[in-house]
Amino acid sequence: MALSTTQRKPGPDVVRAVALIGVVVMNYHGYLIIRGASRGSGWAADLFDPWRGPLSTRFAATFVLVAGVGVTLLTRRSLADPARVTQMRWRLARRGAILYVGGLYLDTIWNGTIIPYYGIMFAFAALLFTMRSGWVLVVGAVAIAAGALLRVWRFWQDEAGESTAWLFSPEQHSLQSYPLNAFVNGTHPLLPWLGFFCVGIVLGRVLGRPGWRTAVGGAGLMLFSLAELASGLADTPFGTLLLSTNSSSRGAVYVASALGTALLAYVAIDLVAERLISAVDPLRRAGQMTLTLYLLHIVVFNFVVDWMGWVTPASLSTALLFAGSFWVAAIALAYSWHRRFGRGPAERVYRAIGG
Repeated sequence: MALSTTQRKPGPDVVRAVALIGVVVMNYHGYLIIRGASRGSGWAADLFDPWRGPLSTRFAATFVLVAGVGVTLLTRRSLADPARVTQMRWRLARRGAILYVGGLYLDTIWNGTIIPYYGIMFAFAALLFTMRSGWVLVVGAVAIAAGALLRVWRFWQDEAGESTAWLFSPEQHSLQSYPLNAFVNGTHPLLPWLGFFCVGIVLGRVLGRPGWRTAVGGAGLMLFSLAELASGLADTPFGTLLLSTNSSSRGAVYVASALGTALLAYVAIDLVAERLISAVDPLRRAGQMTLTLYLLHIVVFNFVVDWMGWVTPASLSTALLFAGSFWVAAIALAYSWHRRFGRGPAERVYRAIGG
C-alpha cells in the first residue's frame, strides 16, 4: 500500500516535480526545434541543447531515479508477508503493462516518450523489489555495462565494414523492433537506463538512515567528478565513444555523470523539502500528479503549437517562456486539484486498472 498523503516523505514528490519541470523545458525546446525553431548559438543554446547539451536527459535520469525510490516506498510494507509480496508483484506487473501499452500509443502522438520504458522498468521491479540491495545494484551495473559494450561492438563492426542494422535499425513495427527498441535503440533504452532505476530502488532503502545524505551526496559527487575527468582524456574517435558524457553515447561514463548529478540533485532538493515543508507544498502536491501533468504538457503543446498556432517555433527564449508558463499554471492547477480531490485524474485511472 502506498503511503498516505500525511505519512509520505515530501522529498521524493518534490524531486519528482522539479525533474518534470526540466523534462518539460527540454521537451518543449526539442519539439519546437523539430518543428523549425532555431537551435541558437552561445552558452545558453549549448546548455539547453536537447540532444547534445550538458542538461540533455539529466532531468529524465532524475525522474527514473525517483521512480526507483517510489517502488521501494510502495513495496516496503509488503516484504514481511509472502502473500502480500505476491500481490505486489502482480500489481507492479499490471502497472508496467499499462504504462508500456499506453506508452506505445502515446508514442504515436509524442514520439520519444519515456512512458513505455517506464512500463518495462516497473515490470522488472516486480522481480527486483525483494532482492538484496547488492544484487539490485548488480542488475543495474550489468544493464549499464551491456549498454556500453553494445556501443563499442557497433563501433568495431562499423570500422570493419560489417552491418549492424539488424540490431540497431530493425524494420519499424516489425516483431523484433519492439524488444530491440525497448532495450537497445529507443530514446531511453533499458541498456543502460535500468541502471538509474536500480540505484533509485536502493536509494529508497537508505532514506532516513543517519548520514544518508552525506553518503549519497558524496557518491554523486564522486561519480560526476570521475566522469568529467575521464571525458577529458578522450583524444580519438574510439576514446570519445568510450569516455563521452554525452547522452547519445549511452556509455558507462555518461551514466556515471548523469547518475552523479541525479544523486546530488536528489540530496539537495530533499534537504530543502524537509526543512521548508510549507514553502514546497505546491511542488509536493504537483509531484503526486506527475502522470497527469506529463500527459497535460503533451496536450497543451499540441493544442497551442500544432492546432491553434499560438506559439510558433522560434528561439530558445520562446521555448523557455512557453515551458515556464505551462509549469506555473500546472503547479497552480495541481495544487488546487490535489487539495480538493486528492489524486490526479490520470493517477486515478492508472491505479483503478493497475491496482
